[in-house]
Amino acid sequence: MSKKNWTHAAATAVLSSALVAGWAIIPTGAAMAQSASAGVRGLPDFTDLVEKVGPSVVNIRTLEKARSNTASPGGADDEMQEFFRRFFGVPMPNAPRQAPRPNRPAPEAQPRGVGSGFILSADGFIMTNAHVVDGADEVLVTLPDKREFKARIVGADKRTDVAVVKIEASGLPAVKVGDVSRLRVGEWVMAIGSPFGLDNTVTAGIVSAKQRDTGDFLPFIQTDVAINPGNSGGPLINMRGEVVGINSQIYSRSGGFMGISFAIPMDEATRVSDQLRANGRVSRGRIGVQIAPVTKDVAESIGLGKAQGVLVRGVEEGSPAEKAGVEAGDIILRFDGKAIEKTADLPRAVGNTKPGNRVTLTVFRRGSNRDLSVMVAEVEPEKIAAALPEKKAPPATVAHLGLTLSDLSDEQRKEARVRSGVRVDAAVDAAERAGVREGDLILAIANAEVASVQSFEALVARLDKTKPVSLLIRRGNAADFVTIRPAP
Repeated sequence: MSKKNWTHAAATAVLSSALVAGWAIIPTGAAMAQSASAGVRGLPDFTDLVEKVGPSVVNIRTLEKARSNTASPGGADDEMQEFFRRFFGVPMPNAPRQAPRPNRPAPEAQPRGVGSGFILSADGFIMTNAHVVDGADEVLVTLPDKREFKARIVGADKRTDVAVVKIEASGLPAVKVGDVSRLRVGEWVMAIGSPFGLDNTVTAGIVSAKQRDTGDFLPFIQTDVAINPGNSGGPLINMRGEVVGINSQIYSRSGGFMGISFAIPMDEATRVSDQLRANGRVSRGRIGVQIAPVTKDVAESIGLGKAQGVLVRGVEEGSPAEKAGVEAGDIILRFDGKAIEKTADLPRAVGNTKPGNRVTLTVFRRGSNRDLSVMVAEVEPEKIAAALPEKKAPPATVAHLGLTLSDLSDEQRKEARVRSGVRVDAAVDAAERAGVREGDLILAIANAEVASVQSFEALVARLDKTKPVSLLIRRGNAADFVTIRPAP
C-alpha cells in the first residue's frame, strides 16, 4: 500500500472510531467558511431587486356602494309591525315595545377586494388585473410611502384580464419592462404584492414553463412563485429588475397557493394597455371561421404529412374568410407569414391583427397549398362576451316595482336548476329598497309561479299596485322571500 493510500485509510479509520465513540468533529474556522461558501454558491440575492422595484409596486383596494339587505333586520315581527302601521294606522296588537330607532345615515361604500398593481409611467398610469377592479364603485391606490390616491379606471379588458387605472400624481417611480422572449425556463423570478392584504410582500421562485395554454389570447408564464389572493395584478420580475409579467392566476384545490401560478406575459399586457390608454377599449381582429385541431390520422389521410395547422369546420356567411375564398375542410397553415402549429395560435394571431389590415392566409386544400388574401374585420364588442344560442325577448320594465326583467334561456335554467323564472336585469327604487339585486332570479310572485316575463306582467296586472307584494327570489344556491313595498 502506498504512503498516500495508507494515510487516507488511516484517517478514515480514525474518523470512524471517533464517530463510534461519540466524539464531536468540529471543523476549523477556514473549513467552516469554505463549507458556508459552498452552501450558498449560485443562490440569488433579491435584496437589490426589492429596493429597485419595490417603490413601483402599489396596493389596490376597491369599494362598492352598500346595498340594502334582502331580509329586514328585525325579521318577520318588524314586517308585521310595518304592515299594521301603514295600513291600519295602529301598532300591531300584543307587539313588544321597542325603543325608537334613530335615523340612520346613508350607508358608506364598503370594502370589496384587495389587489396589487405597478406604476407604468411617472404621471400616474398603473397596470393591474381586470378582475381586481371589475365592478368596483371606487378604487383606492396606496403607494409604498403610504400616500393614498383615488384612482380612475382608464380601461379594462376581461379577455386578457388586463386593466389600467390612473392617479393624479407626478414624479412616480415607473417599472422597467423586460423582453419576454429572453425569459428562460428555470431562471429565477420574483413577485411583489399584497397577499391577503399584506402590503409589499416579496416571494420568489423559478419559471416553470412558457406559452402555457389556458386561454384564447394568453400564452401564460407558469412559475412556482408563491401567489395568493391579493397578489393579483402585481409584477413578475426577472433578475435584471425588469417586469416580465402580471401575476394573475393560480392553480389550486384549496383556494391557496399549491406551487403553480400563472402570469400574463408583459408583451401581451403592453399591447393591451397601449390600446386601453389610447381608446379605453381593445380592438381585436376576426375573420369568421370555426376551427378544430388537425389530428395525426386526418393529416395522414389527406396527404398533409404531419399534424399541423387548424381545420376549418365552418365559415360564417358574409365574413372576411368567406369573401377571401376560405372553405370548410381547408387546413390553415400560415397567417400573415406566421406558422399555425396548434389551435390556439390562429385566434391569437388574428386577434392581435389590427382590423382593416389585409393579410395572406395559406391553406392546404385537396393536396396543395393556396395563398388567399383576407381583409381582417373587427370583433364586435357584444361578440366578445359569451352569446346565448337562442333569441331572447327584449327586457321588460315594471315601473312601480322598480324592476327590469328578461326571460331565462334553457341554458340559464339548466345552470340554475330551476324549471322557470325570470332574471332581474336592474333593480331600482322599491325593488332596490327591498334588497333585490341585478342577477337575482324571480321564481314566484304572490305565490304564483313565474314562467316568463309575459306571465310576470300578467300576474302583476291583477295585483293592487298600492299594496306590498312578495317575491320568491333565487340568489346563487339560496332562495328567499322578499317584500316589495311601493312608495306611498
